Amino acid sequence: MEQDVESPISIRQPKLPKHIREDFKQKCTKRKIQRYVRKDGKCNVHHGNVRETYRYLSDIFTTLVDLKWRFNLLIFVMVYTITWLFFGMIWWLIAYIRGDLEHLQDKDWNPCVDNLNGFVSAFLFSIETETTIGYGYRVITDKCPEGIILLLVQSVLGSIVNAFMVGCMFVKISQPKKRAETLVFSTNAVISMRDGKLCLMFRVGDLRNSHIVEASIRAKLIKSKQTKEGEFIPLNQTDMNVGYDTGDDRLFLVSPLIISHEINPHSPFWDISKAQLPKEDLEIVVILEGMVEATGMTCQARSSYVTSEIQWGHRFTPVLTLEDGFYEVDYNSFHDTYETNTPSCSAKELAEMISKTEMPLSWSVSSKLNQHPELVNENGKKNPEDQTERNGDVANIENESKV
Repeated sequence: MEQDVESPISIRQPKLPKHIREDFKQKCTKRKIQRYVRKDGKCNVHHGNVRETYRYLSDIFTTLVDLKWRFNLLIFVMVYTITWLFFGMIWWLIAYIRGDLEHLQDKDWNPCVDNLNGFVSAFLFSIETETTIGYGYRVITDKCPEGIILLLVQSVLGSIVNAFMVGCMFVKISQPKKRAETLVFSTNAVISMRDGKLCLMFRVGDLRNSHIVEASIRAKLIKSKQTKEGEFIPLNQTDMNVGYDTGDDRLFLVSPLIISHEINPHSPFWDISKAQLPKEDLEIVVILEGMVEATGMTCQARSSYVTSEIQWGHRFTPVLTLEDGFYEVDYNSFHDTYETNTPSCSAKELAEMISKTEMPLSWSVSSKLNQHPELVNENGKKNPEDQTERNGDVANIENESKV
């Protein structure tokens, strides 16, 4: 019985066009963009090789407030515990040196502290003294001047420790960082036409009913540059005008607002087109500042947009609707966008094309007459017949230009 032998057949894959292969290669070799400011507003910068660490201790209050909660609580407990142990040890030493511990059963002996019979009772008396509990079982007597002085010192130092640690915890709790989490930015920024000009836009909103007072918005472009002298400036910061000259940067943030940056000759996006935008290594950092209405403390919310998060030719979907007697905001569509007709060229090229297409509606009569000096006679007066004829020519020229 004969068997069929399958011969290996190599099937040639169709060759992709060159532009498709180049795009695929660019996508495969595309490096991960390193953010300067993350989307949640935290700065992606770490300080290393700081030799002057004593500067942190010179501002110990701010250092404690900036610590994480677990370290802050640990220091809070340790400070009180060490203080109680320290003064408890001193109370025990006073009782030991005076001989109070040797005359516990002697009713005629006047101890420094009544009912103090060891280190544990001295530690408990230290806690009662500093926290002003005063159970009434262990009491200092008037026959111990050193004990009276120690009582004054512990009371004063205990008040200072309470003020410092309680103030640190209060500031830590009342920090407006959590308030910034209810200030939201759109996931993407968009570039589209607005009032006949290219604009870069993003949206901000406040999720709380208590508003941000004196809210203001800023935007900065983070991009490395090289000066004319050859100096390289990494992560150079350039201000982007979002309404500073017109007052539009001061916001009444009751409902979501679209912040617009007009791309004009002063804008860093003046020479950037749709095709060139993905190739740019830049980042837009947006900063929203204001005072919390409930506490009066300054709050700051930050976010950023890299080139992959800037959508060319899109607009934001409206989220505000009029209901029966009130306005309703639909935050489900807060980040949504839709496509719109937008030129793919840069704003500079668009302005040049508009200037070229705008032709004058009429020619200047005086400039046309200057090209024919024979219309003027020797006395400096124009010949009426020639003027009539030439005026007709000028009128014809005007008609042709209008056409």
